[in-house]
Amino acid sequence: MIRLAQIGIGYWGKNLLRNFLATNDAQVTAVCDRDPSVLEKIAVQYPLLQFSEHAQEVFGDDRIDAVAIATPSESHFELAKAALAAGKHVFVEKPMANSSAACKELIALAEKHKRVLMVGHTFLYNAAVLKVREFVQSGELGEIYYLYSQRLNFGRVRQDVDAMWNFAPHDLSIILYWLGKIPLRVSARGSAYLQKNIADVVFLQLEFDGGVTASIHVSWLDPNKVRRMTVVGSAKMVVYDDVASDYKVRVYDRGITRQNLSVSLGEFDSFGNFQLIQRAGDMLMPKVDFVEPLKVQCQHFIDCIVKEQKPLSDGENGLQIVRILEAAQRSMEAGGGMVEVGE
Repeated sequence: MIRLAQIGIGYWGKNLLRNFLATNDAQVTAVCDRDPSVLEKIAVQYPLLQFSEHAQEVFGDDRIDAVAIATPSESHFELAKAALAAGKHVFVEKPMANSSAACKELIALAEKHKRVLMVGHTFLYNAAVLKVREFVQSGELGEIYYLYSQRLNFGRVRQDVDAMWNFAPHDLSIILYWLGKIPLRVSARGSAYLQKNIADVVFLQLEFDGGVTASIHVSWLDPNKVRRMTVVGSAKMVVYDDVASDYKVRVYDRGITRQNLSVSLGEFDSFGNFQLIQRAGDMLMPKVDFVEPLKVQCQHFIDCIVKEQKPLSDGENGLQIVRILEAAQRSMEAGGGMVEVGE
């Protein structure tokens, strides 16, 4: 039985705690939050848990095997570092840290102490996201041309991170999962309307090898809640709509075929040498057996500890996302030009 403590019981932490309490082979024994009023409310709901305002009390408790961190992003690194140094397995919400150097340090610590380090890229545990990946990886869509995503909402406005660092990790983790590779370069443009130097809306452009491109639009200053991603291939196209009430994945048998023609006017005449023929076939709405992704994610963390396995969203995965965000940040600060992601 894995004994787990959670640090941070705020807006998202409540959902995380609810799911960790329901996992198999684990027991949540303690929760920690700097706000005593938060702990008082949690104590009413879960009176058998231990409560603390100080994370060091959790790290110093030898009875605790693992720690889940759901605090503001600027504290992720220090808390995860202290937990790993204390010999705890660590689950940390996204982003893993605010710099790639910090991510590398956490990865090295986890390897040194032989502990599981997992990042909360929740959408990798979403059955609809997995279904789209099957279409992409199987080749059924043909050659992948481009992808684009929109993650928009009216609020919740953050003060610790901008819209890019808050929302884009979701889309980036999904795109990397679908394509199985990281971008070569990235550009980003953002605008801050509500708070100085905190972008409310950001547009990112990613370039991959082979000519594949991806566009990401994130905003917390939009009238509608939108969570939609589209993959355009040479044979078929897929739309994944996370807020759809019924079918979240739709496959469109649509494409444009370039057909060569036989001409007699000579090789110097280009007009009429080919035709672009539109093809519009059926739309498929595959059945997806949906389970709450957060529940799957929490159980995966415990299973990886018990079975000594590497998580799907491990430290390296968290590092990849932060590297891309760092390059996008450099691009945004420099006016939006392309920036190499690099190693």
